[in-house]
This record gives sequence, structure tokens and C-alpha cells, in this order.
Amino acid sequence: MNDYSQIWQTALIEIQSLVSPANYSTWVKTTKIVREEEGIVFLGVPNEFTREWLFKKCHNSILRILRQLNERVRALEYVVMREDEQRSDEARKKAISTSTIAMPLQDFYINKEDNLNPRYTFDNFVIGPFNELAHAAAAMVVKNPGQVYNPLFVYGGTGRGKTHLIQAVGNKIKSLFPNKKVYYLTAERFGSDLFDALQTSKAQQFKEKYRKYDILIMDDVQFFSSKEKFQEELFHIFNTFHDTARQLVFSSDRHPNIIPDLEDRIRSRFNAGMIIDIAELDKESRMAIIRTKCGPHNITLTEEIIDYLATEIEDNIREIEGIVNIVAHQTIHKNKDLNLNDIKNILKNNAKPKKMLSSKEIVKTVCNFYNIDEDSIYNKTRKKEVVKPRQVIMYILREDFSLSFPSIGDKLGGRDHTTVIHSYEKIKEDIKSNSLLLQEITQLRTML
Repeated sequence: MNDYSQIWQTALIEIQSLVSPANYSTWVKTTKIVREEEGIVFLGVPNEFTREWLFKKCHNSILRILRQLNERVRALEYVVMREDEQRSDEARKKAISTSTIAMPLQDFYINKEDNLNPRYTFDNFVIGPFNELAHAAAAMVVKNPGQVYNPLFVYGGTGRGKTHLIQAVGNKIKSLFPNKKVYYLTAERFGSDLFDALQTSKAQQFKEKYRKYDILIMDDVQFFSSKEKFQEELFHIFNTFHDTARQLVFSSDRHPNIIPDLEDRIRSRFNAGMIIDIAELDKESRMAIIRTKCGPHNITLTEEIIDYLATEIEDNIREIEGIVNIVAHQTIHKNKDLNLNDIKNILKNNAKPKKMLSSKEIVKTVCNFYNIDEDSIYNKTRKKEVVKPRQVIMYILREDFSLSFPSIGDKLGGRDHTTVIHSYEKIKEDIKSNSLLLQEITQLRTML
């Protein structure tokens, strides 16, 4: 492995299609390959938090990508870099010529004072039936920050443009109201900052840091599930902002009413503002997004190719962006326009594979969602907090995976098929009148 930086830059293109922009900015962009020894790649990270996050969330994916780029790679290790190594890397980044291929490494230009990425604007936000209401609400907030829709809470499945929209709010407010202080961060970063403050007896400095802003934008608030101390601090910040008519903007992968173990006082404050979802992408919107993403790379795809990509990539703007980045890279590398067969090969080798889930994986996802122990699903207990998730699992296994009723019963502790039929029919009937249950099942489907 001769050119570490080139290999890692290529890997970053693919990693960006697997994680949210917020997580990429927080955990991935500060890393680099520091060396390779006998097939073991050593990835430099700035701190222990980053090492732990990458190992838990992305280790297998990063290793797979590196192996695809170089067949010699057999293992991946993480090394916390010294401060001087990090500084030299920052200097190298600043020296990158503007003529370099414009891959998604524009994240180097994130404003350090407000964490906003200048790429995320309303001008390049593609509006379609799936997000037009969310866009309209965000535009209203920009005109009168702190006065209307406070807080604004945007939710939806992975890769639907939530981060783009809420950061566009921040960037637009900055341009319209230069005196207002805007700050963007992920809920995970908020928790990490709070943890560090508590460990170093700097809780007061932490409070003062977040209370100095006029607009606070927070991504991925589902992270606060089951974290009482973090929720408590968010509650106090929420009150301060709301009482002084300062704007709060949040995003989540689900409606706040179905985030497990979220305090009622937090939920009620979310519900006091505007909660709006970004729905699944329709095909026309996917085609429009592909055209828009081609613009910065100065490439043009035929309508046949755009139609093919929009058909194959069903519901993830981030995956669309990742594929377009790879297409642009290949186009420049080969110095020619790609044909449909070239695109099919790229998609075959790089698109996120459709998941083939086992019943155990479905049980795990549902149990995590409802915050119950997995073993309880297989036991004979009739506790209310277990019965509903079990019935939901049976419904999903039948409705989405077409398992037979006897097979579902066997997989969930040897239950009689008539019990499974009853559970399936009950959920099927209940979602017609229970909007919260429908939201829960819709959210679970985006997680599977």
C-alpha cells in the first residue's frame, strides 16, 4: 500500500454514503491512515471517543471498503494520534489545491465557530412531494427566528436530507441576520461535551457555552433515549431558549412521541412547536436529486442512466450522493462519459446491498426500539410491555417477509400458529385507527 492518503480519500467517498453528514463531520473526517504493516492498516484517530465510536459503528464497513481498494488488507487497527501529528495533518488539508477533484471532502471547510457546512443551503436543497412541507416550515423559521415554529422538529428515515435542511436554516439565518449567533451540533456531540464537562468539573462553562447562542440546531436527538442526565441539561437549555424567544431546531430519525425513554416534559416541549416529517422519496424526486448532485462535478448523465439509478436506489439521498461521487471519480479517471453498463457495474460493486434479515435481527431491532429484553419475546410472559412488541414482530414477519404463520410461531418460542394469526390480525386492524402505532411500525421499517 503505497499511497495512504489517496486510498483513504477514496475510502472516505464510500464511507460518506454509510453515515450521516453529522457523524461524518464529528467522527470520520479527522482520521487518516498512518501506516500499514503486513496487511494491517493503522487508522489514526484524534481521541479515544472517536476510536470507540468507529469500532462500534463502522469497523466492519471500513475494513470491507479497504479490502475492496487493496486486496492485501487483512485487518484494521486504531491509533490515537499525537497532537503534532494532528496539526501537521490539518496543515496538509489547508494546502490541498482547489483544483483537486471536488469529492465530498468539502467538509474541510466547515465553519469552526458554528459547525455549519456551507454546502447545505436552500439553493441546492431539492424540493419534492416528500419534503415540501418540511421545507416550507423551515422557510418560515428563517423569516422569523424564535417567533414561529419554535422549536422546529424534523424527523424521517436515514438519508432523506434532514441534516441538509436544518443546516440550511442556520446558514440562511446567518446571511439574513449577521448579528445572530448560530450553532449546529449532533446530540451525540452534546452528550460527549457534557460528559467531559462533568468529568472535569466544568459544568458551569458547559452551560454558559450553549446559552450564548441565538439559534441552536441539534441533529439526531433520538440519541437522548434513556440518558436522563443529558435530557435534564437539554430541558434547562430548552427553557432558556424558549423563554427568551431564541430559536431551537431539532432532527431525529423518528417522531418524538416514539423515542423510547424520553421524559414527558421533553416530549411536551417538542410538541409545543412544529413537528414535521420528511417522507419516503418518490422516483421523480430521486431523479431530480441525481441531476442536482451531478452539478458540482460538472458531469452530465443520460436520462436512461438517471432513470436506472433512481429505480435502483430507492430511499436514501446519502446513498445517491455516494454513488454520484463514485461515478464522477470514474468519469474523470477514465476521461470519458460512462455508459449504462459502466453504471450497472459501479452500482453492483458499491451500492448498499439490500438487507436479508434473520428473525433474530428483527427481534433485536424491535426490542431495542421498545427498550425491552430480547429474551422476553420468546418467553411465555403476557406482560403488556412485551405483548405489543411481540405482536408487532409477528406482523412484520408476516407482512414484510411473507413468513408462514407456523414458521413465525416456531421462531418466537414455539407458539401456536393460531396465536400468530390473532396477533397479526390485531396489529393489522389497530393501525387503521391508531396513528401512533402506525408511526411506530413505519419507523421500524426504516430501521430494518
